[in-house]
Amino acid sequence: MVHYSQTGQLDDVAKAVVSPLVQSDLCDVSFLNIQPVKAYPFPWPFVRFLNSFPEAVYEKGCDIKPIPDEIFQDYDLIVLGYQVWFLAPSNPITEFLHSDAAERLMRDKPVVTVIACRNMWLQAQERVKAHLQRMNAELVGNIALTDEGGAGYSFLSTPLWMWTGKKGPFAFGIPKAGVSEEEIGNSSRFGDALLSYVSEKRPLDDKVFRGLGAVKINVNQIASEKIATRSFKIWGKLFLKCGGQEVFLRKVLVFAYAAFLITLICTVVPINYVVKRLLAPFMKASNEKLKLYYAAPSGESVDKL
Repeated sequence: MVHYSQTGQLDDVAKAVVSPLVQSDLCDVSFLNIQPVKAYPFPWPFVRFLNSFPEAVYEKGCDIKPIPDEIFQDYDLIVLGYQVWFLAPSNPITEFLHSDAAERLMRDKPVVTVIACRNMWLQAQERVKAHLQRMNAELVGNIALTDEGGAGYSFLSTPLWMWTGKKGPFAFGIPKAGVSEEEIGNSSRFGDALLSYVSEKRPLDDKVFRGLGAVKINVNQIASEKIATRSFKIWGKLFLKCGGQEVFLRKVLVFAYAAFLITLICTVVPINYVVKRLLAPFMKASNEKLKLYYAAPSGESVDKL
C-alpha cells in the first residue's frame, strides 16, 4: 500500500480498503507512506496553496524521503492511494511515480489505484495511467471516493477545510467537507473483493471491483476538467518562468490568477455545463462511450452491493 495524505483523509481510506487483507492470515501487507522532505502545511495558507499549482500541473514533484530498503519485495499487488491537487496527482505521489523506486516496485505488477478527492479526478487518473503504462504495470481496479457535499457545496467547503483545517459543517448551510466517514468505512468492501481472489487463488484481473460502485462518472465535468487543466498549464508556465515559489513576483501572480480562476468558474464553466445539458440528447452515444472509458476498469455498476 503506497500512499500520501496531507490531511490524513487518504490515509484513513487506504487503511480501510486493505483492512480485510491486513486482518487475514492469507496476506502480508506492507505500507509505504511517501513523505516529503519539506512537509506541506495543513491548514494550507492561501498564497502557498495557489502558488503550488504550477509544480503539480507540470509534474515537477518535490523532494521525498528515501524509500527504506526493506520495502523492496516481490509483491503480488500494489495499491496506490493518492490525492488530487489541481487536477493532477499530489506532488509527493508524482515524485514517487517518476522515481526508480516506483519502477522497482511496480514494473509488471497488477495495480489498484485509490483516490479520495473533492469531485474531479479524471485527468489526474489519466496521468497515473500513463505512468503505469510506462512501467508495464496493469491497472486492475480504480476506486474514487468523492466529497459527500457534492460538486456545488464542496466548491466552498473544500477550500475552507484546506485553509482553516476544519471540516465543518460551516455557516450558511455549507455541509461538512471531505469523504463521509460512512463511505470510508464501507470501502473495506474492496478489500473483501481482493481477499476473495486470494482465498480462491484466482489471478487478479479487471473484474475484481465490478458491481461494487467503485467509481461514478459525471460526463458534464469532463469538459470542465479539460478547460481547467488548459488554464492551469497556461498560467503555470508563466509562474514557472518567474522562478521558485519563494519569488515575490509569483506571490503577486497568485492574486491575479485567483481573480481569473473565479471569473472562469463563474462564467465559462457554467456556460459549458448548460451547453452540455442542452446537447445531451444528441450526444447520448458518445457520452456513454466516455463514461465507459473513464469508469474502466472498475465500472460504475452497483449490482453486487
